[in-house]
Amino acid sequence: MRAWRLESTGRVGDGDGPLRYREVERPSPDRDEVLIRVEACAVCHTELDQIEGRVETPLPRIPGHEVVGEVVEIGDDVDDALSGTRVGVGWIGGACGECRFCERGAENLCPDFRGTGRDLDGGYAEYMVAPAAFVVPVPDALEPAEAAPMLCAGAIGLRSLRLANLADDQVLGLTGFGAANHLVLAMALARDPDRRVVVFARDAGQREQAIEMGAAWAGDTHDDPPQTPDAIIDTTPVWTTVLAALERLAPGGRLVINAISKEDDDRDRLAGLDYESQLWKEKEIKSVANVTRRDLRGVLELVAEHGLRAEIRRVGFDEANEALKALKRGGNRGALVLEMNGAD
Repeated sequence: MRAWRLESTGRVGDGDGPLRYREVERPSPDRDEVLIRVEACAVCHTELDQIEGRVETPLPRIPGHEVVGEVVEIGDDVDDALSGTRVGVGWIGGACGECRFCERGAENLCPDFRGTGRDLDGGYAEYMVAPAAFVVPVPDALEPAEAAPMLCAGAIGLRSLRLANLADDQVLGLTGFGAANHLVLAMALARDPDRRVVVFARDAGQREQAIEMGAAWAGDTHDDPPQTPDAIIDTTPVWTTVLAALERLAPGGRLVINAISKEDDDRDRLAGLDYESQLWKEKEIKSVANVTRRDLRGVLELVAEHGLRAEIRRVGFDEANEALKALKRGGNRGALVLEMNGAD
């Protein structure tokens, strides 16, 4: 089968692509696994973190953790009802199910958490295997390319929205407006059409998109909004936005950082942290770690209920490296999605 593999880490630039095209043997499912014919796989910033070494990944590895496809083979212990169904695979590719975190529904914090595309091969390929217990059904109303971004950008966005813990009359702020936060805005307004949302984004096109989607205001990272946010969700790869968000957060507010890693070359900006303006008055910082299967099911149910759709740019399977370079450059509207164009 055709696959893109990460075989070494390095900076994503404008030269040769970071992934290597390979013809590899099609995998076979173990007793508790399913074989999926991949139809679409969204491109996530976590792949950049893996490629550039910020998220340690055993190599070689086929990346990709926003995967939609058809179950074409099942293991001996898997329910026959899964055969022929369309399923999604997210970042969560496994958890022990027995630790204190799993027992309380926090499988995202399990010490044995396994990441799809990090600890096991993912969806930058024509086929992949996944544990049957960690795939979720995809509603028929969603095309594969529409559903794929929901399995990370959407799911972790919904988790971030829950962690923001906003009261009905409070203002939500979004820092960065790429694949994740454009979905957070749509979900926030679907759940509460009267919610006031302000958006901070460096790219003028993304600010325009935010207003088009219903944001009350959109400005640059260091602009002051007309309404002080009671919670801010940050989805950027840098530290600059964290400090700017803390300064603009209302007293008693919460900053939710939705990122698996931050870029090291921006770390020195933390030396500029000012306690009085950025942390005092009971401001709170909360990080988001991974996702649970409940998050995956929840976002797909919300999307189906409200008819929400991600803004996507479809990319051919052969253009995986170009998609990663575009993601690195930034300024994209919505999510980039690889389409397999019909695997054999």
